[in-house]
Amino acid sequence: MLTMRVVVIGGHGDLGARICRALDAEPGMEVVAAGRGPGTAGGGGRIRSAQLDIDSLGFTAALKALAPDLVVHCAGPFQGQDYRVAAAAVAAKSHYVDLADVRRFVADFAGRFDRQARSAGLIAVSGASTLPALSTAVMDSIATRFRTLKGVWIVIAPAQRTPRGAATMAGVLGCAGRPFRRLDGGEWKTAWGWQDLRRVRLAGLGKRWAAACDAPDLELLPARYPSLRTVEFHAALETGVQHLGLWLAAALRRAGLALPLERWAARLDRAAGLLDGPGSDRGGMLVAMACERADGSRALAEWHLTAAGGHGSEIPCMAAVILARRLVCGGLAERGAFACMGLVSLAEFEAEFARWGMTTVLKEYPL
Repeated sequence: MLTMRVVVIGGHGDLGARICRALDAEPGMEVVAAGRGPGTAGGGGRIRSAQLDIDSLGFTAALKALAPDLVVHCAGPFQGQDYRVAAAAVAAKSHYVDLADVRRFVADFAGRFDRQARSAGLIAVSGASTLPALSTAVMDSIATRFRTLKGVWIVIAPAQRTPRGAATMAGVLGCAGRPFRRLDGGEWKTAWGWQDLRRVRLAGLGKRWAAACDAPDLELLPARYPSLRTVEFHAALETGVQHLGLWLAAALRRAGLALPLERWAARLDRAAGLLDGPGSDRGGMLVAMACERADGSRALAEWHLTAAGGHGSEIPCMAAVILARRLVCGGLAERGAFACMGLVSLAEFEAEFARWGMTTVLKEYPL
């Protein structure tokens, strides 16, 4: 087994700290938690800490000085970020994985970095998060049961008590009331962030309000599955008042009111925290697929994930941890730049779900 130094950028934040602790428990891993200021990933162990500012002029040199074998980038939000971290990782002759879930960032990544990564003998992966890594793993697994896929509807439902932070809140607010394109009935149509309000039922969670959001899957899944005619993604907050408030703010912005929502991220995050009391620590995910069987009959397949105990935040960390584990064992032979689709199997995710007591269920209904 190799010994691998992993630099986790954003390692002092919630997701980064979770990744650091998970990798620190793995043999052959030397973990460095890097962030703009001094901090710690917590949990003890052998985790080192380093100051690293991705916006500084000396960032590339500073990253090289840490001599990483793998860079895990989870310092969001990724809206408005360029690819400087990936470029610095390749310059440092390091593999690269990020947790981006922003459409243009993930969808354009392979075209931007594939040649450089292949030439350097490295793998660079974008979107090693719930979307598109887990959503694609679910679809790839279910698709083997059917002849064709006609539509997919994805819902993520975070627990109210999930740690958010200003960066996460800014990412959520950034798409509110903004237009984006999605495949609807075989045509590309305009949708609006945090609009298209509807009620959804999730196993273990019950009914929640859900609203449309942009995501890499809306662009990447139709290319992976050309038979798809509809691809939608919705987010379902736990507390109705918070969800409807965000829907209203998005509607006002859509109507032309210049609401600087992103600038209010820290204050709105604190306000959202006031709702944690009546909220819960249970979150989940739904992937619903309209499918055609071999005999021509149609079915709706629903895959539900339920995460209790506040463990839902582990889900967006899992793909990066799995990929790092495979790299250190020499089990990831791919080289080049990719969106994280087909690199992590549902079986690998399910092993991680079991660690955290998460449950899944697959339901099938005739259409």
